[in-house]
Amino acid sequence: MKRLLLALAILATPACSAERMVLAPAPAIDAPLAKAPLQKAVFAGGCFWGIEGVFERVKGVKAAVSGYAGGARATAVYELTGTGMTGHAEAVEVTYDPAVVSYGTLLRVFFSVATDPTQLNRQGPDTGPQYRNALFPRTAEQERIGKAYVAQLEKAGVWKPKIVTTFEGNRPFYPAESYHQNYLRGHTSQPYIAFNDIPKVEGLKRLFPQLWSDKPAA
Repeated sequence: MKRLLLALAILATPACSAERMVLAPAPAIDAPLAKAPLQKAVFAGGCFWGIEGVFERVKGVKAAVSGYAGGARATAVYELTGTGMTGHAEAVEVTYDPAVVSYGTLLRVFFSVATDPTQLNRQGPDTGPQYRNALFPRTAEQERIGKAYVAQLEKAGVWKPKIVTTFEGNRPFYPAESYHQNYLRGHTSQPYIAFNDIPKVEGLKRLFPQLWSDKPAA
């Protein structure tokens, strides 16, 4: 309900728009595409509805699950996470085929269309540490690639404000309640989704047509 009220207030202000999208450069350091078991990656950068909605449309992504990362299992609950006092961030766990899409490419999509990495403890109308911009690398290689990419973006000056993305290690990921899964697909006309999240999905299709999948992942 809070998000809906915020979205209605935003829509009433013509000058406002969703987070700006920037086509970030391809990562200079990345893992090569190679046949291997499916891998997982965890991203946090605002409301998980929109981030899930973006990643589920990327070729090579087999699943995108909304959930919580950064806190304890006992507090991995939507109402508790919403207080901003659990240590959790709303996050999305992405399962992907490393023969089709690399971790570096997923990072490029994340920074380009799914989140604004310069917003500290907020994203769009949502505020609080639960909406922080964070990466939870599952492996040492993911952490190496992620840190190198953030350094590359900062050196290139892709965003003028400082990138505030944090690296929080391989902290456990806990799936969110069932009603949050595939939320964007089932609520495309909801004002919050229409204003804040649909533009991100459209941005993926526009900026990365080679990555776009007409069929969303499970």
